[in-house]
Amino acid sequence: MSDVKTVTVDELAMLDARGEIDLVDVRTPLEFREVRALMAENVPLDSLDPADLMSQRDPAKTLYVICKSGARGAKACQKMIDAGYANVVNVDGGTMAWDAAGYPVVRGKKGVSLERQVRIVAGTIVLISGILAITVSPYFAIIAAIMGAGLAGAGILDSCLMGMMLAKMPWNQVKNDRSCCGS
Repeated sequence: MSDVKTVTVDELAMLDARGEIDLVDVRTPLEFREVRALMAENVPLDSLDPADLMSQRDPAKTLYVICKSGARGAKACQKMIDAGYANVVNVDGGTMAWDAAGYPVVRGKKGVSLERQVRIVAGTIVLISGILAITVSPYFAIIAAIMGAGLAGAGILDSCLMGMMLAKMPWNQVKNDRSCCGS
């Protein structure tokens, strides 16, 4: 992802003061609802369609991309670049850095983060399979081993299938994905 340009939150704030930014936030609608940069529009990474996104924008104008800390933003930028839209810039440090720097945010209803949901589900599956392996059949240990392999793979690949599946669950959905905070 060496092709991805970045901007600091301080530089972004200066550009925003001049009215020069178009900012999309690629986090899940639930994360976006919790806290977001005032001028951000939600376009979740898992449903990002570069052609559709750019059909609504001036391709000559720089598109700034923000997420929680910068990793998903870089992936979204690379996806845009691969689709032929090179005028994209990732916000270094993401929404966490924007908020920590004291720039304007909209705060909404708090939810349970996807990372925490993954830990809860994975831990519960490992616990139950461990108890079943001790009390019913040692073959239940295979479930715990598969879960461990899945978690290790998610860490190595920096992509979590369980997280993506949990993001699609009804409790993680917010009405009107693009502007869920009412402004």
